[in-house]
Amino acid sequence: MAQVYFDHNATTPVDDAVFEAMLPYFQQEFGNPSSRHSYGTAARHAINRARAQIAAVVGVQPVQVIFTSGGSEANNLFIRGAADSLKPSGIFISAIEHPCIMRPAQELARRASDKWVVQRLAVDDQGQLDLEAAGGILTKQKSGLVSVMLANNESGVIQDIASIAEIARSHGAWMHTDAVQALGKIQLDFTLLKVHAMTLSAHKIYGPKGAAALIVDKRLLLKPLIYGGGHENGMRSGTENVPAIVGFGVACELAHSRIEKTAQHVSALRTRLEQGLHEMGAVIFSSGATRLPNTCYFALPDIEGDTLVVQLDKAGFAVASGAACSSVNPGQSHVLEAMGISPILARCAVRVSLGASNTLLQVENFLKAINHICTELRRMNGIVS
Repeated sequence: MAQVYFDHNATTPVDDAVFEAMLPYFQQEFGNPSSRHSYGTAARHAINRARAQIAAVVGVQPVQVIFTSGGSEANNLFIRGAADSLKPSGIFISAIEHPCIMRPAQELARRASDKWVVQRLAVDDQGQLDLEAAGGILTKQKSGLVSVMLANNESGVIQDIASIAEIARSHGAWMHTDAVQALGKIQLDFTLLKVHAMTLSAHKIYGPKGAAALIVDKRLLLKPLIYGGGHENGMRSGTENVPAIVGFGVACELAHSRIEKTAQHVSALRTRLEQGLHEMGAVIFSSGATRLPNTCYFALPDIEGDTLVVQLDKAGFAVASGAACSSVNPGQSHVLEAMGISPILARCAVRVSLGASNTLLQVENFLKAINHICTELRRMNGIVS
């Protein structure tokens, strides 16, 4: 049985065109971009081209694109790099941030030499930030940094980043958004979002793992995490991963050109999926909020999420019970906890994240499979009880 992949928020397969674009830079065009000879020059031109491709997709100048090894590094670069450039004050993050924002913020607060204070901004039961409460918190305490993700990796909820950024700027804070999940799914414009920095990653948009970027306001002064040869305008030393960067650039162009068609396609699939889940008595988290068109986060109240994920995998469907990057620390989702979802229901959570290659037939077969699995699990529970 061929496996059906319904976990595109975790990662995506590399697009054929991206793969083909990367291939020459493994063997034929293998030069070090810092070398002065023709091999090095060719590699440098390839990086510059990718930088321009990514910049064009989010409406910035190429010099504003700083390449990193992943979204986690880019997020750490902003949090730690900005903190090392500012006087200690408040770091404000939403209660549903990815661990690669939460943990560096917490580490700053733990450092004895600093006086950074971490404040979490609350979300409502739909997973949306309470703007009025956020404004009140920022007013009470001096703020230095604010980081709120554009689209949540679990629920798919999209935040009003421009409004949050206006509040942050009015209090003199630097505003950052983790846009890793949003890229390729909704239109992005750095200027319209009104942020100082934004994180992007390649492997969520049918590009390779190992390539990401921090987009920065040209006036922002960050201290690097990695010192050495002064690569990336001194912001990130180390020989660049040329094949992955090339793939990132092509993936951005392709995602941007296909965004409307893909959004319509996955949105239609999700509508049918959620209709079928509702008929089974499922709870759809954040159904009243604006979400990414491909994401469905649900729970069948009497079926444990991890159990359902395992059984669905055996039936030929790859889904998630939470965030892939946090799977090493199993437990209740901090996103659902922040939304006020009961621990009992949160344990039943399953995430489906659709992609461009998924079909209506796959969704129909998934609904049949989940119905069959749930019937069997309930029957077995009935026998045991």
